[in-house]
Amino acid sequence: MADASSSDSDACGAESNEANSKWLDAHYDPMANIHTFSACLALADLHGDGEYKLVVGDLGPGGQQPRLKVLKGPLVMTESPLPALPSAAATFLMEQHEPRTPALALASGPCVYVYKNLRPYFKFSLPQLPPNPLEQDLWNQAKEDRIDPLTLKEMLESIRETAEEPLSIQSLRFLQLELSEMEAFVNQHKSNSIKRQTVITTMTTLKKNLADEDAVSCLVLGTENKELLVLDPEAFTILAKDAVTSLCFGRYGREDNTLIMTTRGGGLIIKILKRTAVFVEGGSEVGPPPAQAMKLNVPRKTRLYVDQTLREREAGTAMHRAFQTDLYLLRLRAARAYLQALESSLSPVSATAREPLKLHAMVQGLGPTFKLTLHLQNTSTTRPVLGLLVCFLYNEALYSLPRAFFKVPLLVPGLNYPLETFVESLSNKGISDIIKVGPALVLRGR
Repeated sequence: MADASSSDSDACGAESNEANSKWLDAHYDPMANIHTFSACLALADLHGDGEYKLVVGDLGPGGQQPRLKVLKGPLVMTESPLPALPSAAATFLMEQHEPRTPALALASGPCVYVYKNLRPYFKFSLPQLPPNPLEQDLWNQAKEDRIDPLTLKEMLESIRETAEEPLSIQSLRFLQLELSEMEAFVNQHKSNSIKRQTVITTMTTLKKNLADEDAVSCLVLGTENKELLVLDPEAFTILAKDAVTSLCFGRYGREDNTLIMTTRGGGLIIKILKRTAVFVEGGSEVGPPPAQAMKLNVPRKTRLYVDQTLREREAGTAMHRAFQTDLYLLRLRAARAYLQALESSLSPVSATAREPLKLHAMVQGLGPTFKLTLHLQNTSTTRPVLGLLVCFLYNEALYSLPRAFFKVPLLVPGLNYPLETFVESLSNKGISDIIKVGPALVLRGR
């Protein structure tokens, strides 16, 4: 009886947890024999029937026998062997033709294997990298028997520790050998050319022309040597190439398609994809543009032009001195006007850093009553301003202001704050005078 009641309580507890959970347990198979990671999983409507399948780049048990698996529900629908361990999987539309079924791209080593209708369609290989010049020179010396295997090993280890570029596969395999195996390896491979090849570490897709869900997409590859490659979905050629250390794509600010990258030197790159952007392969033309070879329609030299050229050649020194004199006078007048504006508070911008303010006034009306609007702005970049008072200084015999004193609210940097009041002219003869606003600006009355 005790065992029965215990099992009943466990069952009730399990049902209660399942009822409170946000997830439904659709399937669980601990013996599914799937060995993979997140980058090698993809969901796609591979047959255009509205039913999405699970695409798995399976590493195999212990990293042996990698396979491509497609699951429909809990069952494996198709399974095919892969030539190497996969590193990423993605689905994308290659063309606009019907039926619009997506293709499957599987990255493995330096290659991308593209499948259409779950059948091999295309294989793209990364371009080879230039070898290290020092490494190439060492193997050339080994080819001519000018260096022994032990010295070759020491020199290659020194290059591997100091050089920024990694060694080739041939050199890395040589460094793993025992001393007794080195001489045979050198004799076998010393005539081979040095080849350095990078591998694909990550892969995603990028819309080519439109942001629609069923639009044609480009493959974006990230390589081990910190490069970003954008592939054309039809010709599978490299459209763009960047050397970056990290990247992020998505909505940034109010833009839906934004690519953010950081470079090896510490730079930040932000690219916004145009809605009308079309990725096409660059032209193969080299050299100067065709417009450079076109002859310009230069008019003939007139007599006036020749006389003016001769005069400038003969009186060049005097003309330069006159120009410098006028320039100095212009600078002097500008300095005097600036000083006068500061002394009479005619400048709309504060001259002190303690009050980073900008004041702009606008007068509306034909009289005798005018509307005076002050636009106050905090020109600081980070510090708000508070506790300011604005007052008007004027001749009370000529003007009347119902509100000549303002208490300014908190000024947030960059925002414009309008302050309004009315001015009534008391003179019947049209006499005007100045109206001073605080310590920073002087307004001339009408």
